[in-house]
Amino acid sequence: MTTYDPPRPWIASYAEGVPEDLAPVTGSLVDIVDASARDYPDAAALQFFGRETSYRSLQEQIERAAAGLRDLGVKAGDPVAIVLPNCPQHIVAFYAILRLGAVVIEHNPLYTPRELRKQFEDHGAKHAIVWTKVVATVQDFPADLAVTNLISVDVIKAMPFGTRLALKLPIAKAREAREALTERVSGTVAWEQVVGSSPLPASHPRPGTDDLALIQYTSGTTGTPKGASLTHRNLLSNAAQARAWVPSIVRGDGCVVYAVLPMFHAYGLTLCLTFAMSMGARLVLFPRFDPDMVLDVTKKHPATFLPLVPPIADRLLEAAREKGVSLAGTEVAISGAMALPHELVVPFEAASGGFLVEGYGLSECSPVLMANPVADNRVPGTVGLPLPGTECRVVDPDDPTQDVPAGERGELIVRGPQVFAGYYGKPEETEAVFTDGWFRTGDIVTIDDAGFVRIVDRIKELIITGGFNVAPTEVENALRQHPQVEDAAVVGLPSEHSGEEVVAAIVVAGGQEIDVEAVRDFARGILTPYKVPRRVYVVDELPKSLIGKVLRRQVRDRLLALNTGS
Repeated sequence: MTTYDPPRPWIASYAEGVPEDLAPVTGSLVDIVDASARDYPDAAALQFFGRETSYRSLQEQIERAAAGLRDLGVKAGDPVAIVLPNCPQHIVAFYAILRLGAVVIEHNPLYTPRELRKQFEDHGAKHAIVWTKVVATVQDFPADLAVTNLISVDVIKAMPFGTRLALKLPIAKAREAREALTERVSGTVAWEQVVGSSPLPASHPRPGTDDLALIQYTSGTTGTPKGASLTHRNLLSNAAQARAWVPSIVRGDGCVVYAVLPMFHAYGLTLCLTFAMSMGARLVLFPRFDPDMVLDVTKKHPATFLPLVPPIADRLLEAAREKGVSLAGTEVAISGAMALPHELVVPFEAASGGFLVEGYGLSECSPVLMANPVADNRVPGTVGLPLPGTECRVVDPDDPTQDVPAGERGELIVRGPQVFAGYYGKPEETEAVFTDGWFRTGDIVTIDDAGFVRIVDRIKELIITGGFNVAPTEVENALRQHPQVEDAAVVGLPSEHSGEEVVAAIVVAGGQEIDVEAVRDFARGILTPYKVPRRVYVVDELPKSLIGKVLRRQVRDRLLALNTGS
């Protein structure tokens, strides 16, 4: 492995108080809750529909849940699946699994049965902590995927008494809300039974810094599930880097973090879960983004730190204007997963009095690699500067051992304490994304003299819509299952609201007539909603290479021309 140390021009652009490097982390993720419970035992750790959980209570629930999981047979190294929305039980389950030295595997609870099954086929977990609405899906898995311990979580039980009572009222709105959050289940272990155990003995072994902590799934470019194996060191380091990036935010009871991003997503997990707990913050949990719910909390507890994506910032700003609610007090909002329009930054910062800056990362990097400085020298249109301890190079995509001349475009490769060791159970895929210890991001960038990174293209053909990655191959495979679809190509086209939108070009078998809305309905039965093409175009043929590979770039260019009329 090369010991080459590239220049780091970005250091001079760091905001005041941000260190060049960080000391190596020690301990495990479990320690961050322990430290906050020790320092702020009576402070609110979690807030859910107004109900608060103190750090002392959170730590006790984690220790009890860990004991309950141990009694069910969970042991160090075991993969344990979590399929939950944002709720207090999610936080407790996450840290209880880690307390045993077991491995968390996060899943999107809105996945279709097919999508969820593919991930379970990959990791083979026999223990799962699942939202009641998803229990039936897991119970329907084939025998070879049967989960030994299926623990069901009713999220309503974490709500305040008054909210739970209101949901029981015999009125249509309450009934609809109740049905959206829960279903009757049988044949499972109730979460209350797990967390009702006696606390785990303090002598129980704790995980090590380099132990595997999390398997975070990423679609990659093929649509085949790939789990990024992230250690305690990876995730602890990224939380420490995030803390270092915002030195103006003081650790303790005055820090408020809004979890409007889903915690099953790497971005939401690090900035809303591990970072918040390490800050001793009040983490306000939203099971889904609802501007009215967020604004209600803002009146009393404005967000000190608000991770979001541009569509959320846009909707929140619009709702605040309509309702006359001030966003003042929101100190730092950090946007990721898609480009942040400058025309959104200006009014948001004017309304909040704080900063809205863009960042960048990948699931394989825990996920945050870069962010614009929380200072006046931030540069719109860039993804900012590498975080402390993060090294970057810009190389020739065809020969990643060779750096391109300064300022020229090339593939971004990185290394740092937050960069993963590889894909779970996939050594060949792992080898393909590393060059002499540097991780190949697949993004084409330029770095200016001040160290600011601008993404100009992607080698990978992933579509990023609403902050989520969509693999074109996965959507194409779903479309080709339609009896009238002979072939399909899926690309991302610019969207004013979601970064990109999923768009499909299809070839119809035998030149038949086809109802494109029926094709979209068909896709909804296979894919989670954000993967379903927003538009479907019928074409006579798809451009292909000499070996028959669909040339998606040409498809995209043609569809862009069609939309612009050029």
